[in-house]
Amino acid sequence: MLGETIGFIGCGNMGSAMIGGIVGSGLIPADKVIASARSKDTLDNMKETYKIDVTKDNTKVAEKADILFLAVKPNMYEDVISQIRDCVKKEALIVSIAAGQTIAGIESLFAHPIKLVRAMPNTPAMVLESMSALTPNANVSPEELKKVITIFNSFGKCEVVSEKLMDAVTGVSGSSPAYVYMFIEAMADAAVFDGMPRAQAYKFAAQSVLGAAKMVLETGKHPGELKDAVCSPGGTTIEAVAKLEELNLRGTVIAAQHTCTEKSKAMSKK
Repeated sequence: MLGETIGFIGCGNMGSAMIGGIVGSGLIPADKVIASARSKDTLDNMKETYKIDVTKDNTKVAEKADILFLAVKPNMYEDVISQIRDCVKKEALIVSIAAGQTIAGIESLFAHPIKLVRAMPNTPAMVLESMSALTPNANVSPEELKKVITIFNSFGKCEVVSEKLMDAVTGVSGSSPAYVYMFIEAMADAAVFDGMPRAQAYKFAAQSVLGAAKMVLETGKHPGELKDAVCSPGGTTIEAVAKLEELNLRGTVIAAQHTCTEKSKAMSKK
């Protein structure tokens, strides 16, 4: 269990998912977490759900936090950092989770040396299954980076990557839960079309996706090898796979994910 006070500026979908994961994992006690947001309803919900300290004042979070998460939308960074840059503890670790906000850009907004880790998690943090990427700046020591890694591993898995890969990370993990939800929804729709009750269809589809993902992670086998093992000669699965190939599933997914990555790159240049 870490002894530092953890602060969150922003409690949107991603921030609340991370708070839920951190508190739920037991790594940090709820009374060592403080969060701010503009909405009183949001703060009331966070306090009731996770028993954390809440405030509408971003500077209070910055003053208390040993590890400070910036969990606001990218277009709010300039305003928020102008409020807190003179309140942040000198030795605080700052963790940014916004797409398109580069290390150099954030450093320039603070206008003084900071210890910064750029991160890209995803919303399955809420169920302790996030996939996150981390890039530290030059002021973060190996020991400090280990603390951040420990936090992100408490609600899933993480990897340290070079900053040039962060846009690709946005496409493959940051945004990809949305693609997977669409896939699950489509599988369930097909099952409903074939007569299965809706709630049961979602359970069958979602559990199948979960199981397939675990097979990739835990066996270490190539996804193509695992796919081949399900496809009996002349069977039902190869019939479905052939239709997916005919309708260009792979090309569509690649194109969509590349579009997401390019959007992230465009945001980084602004």
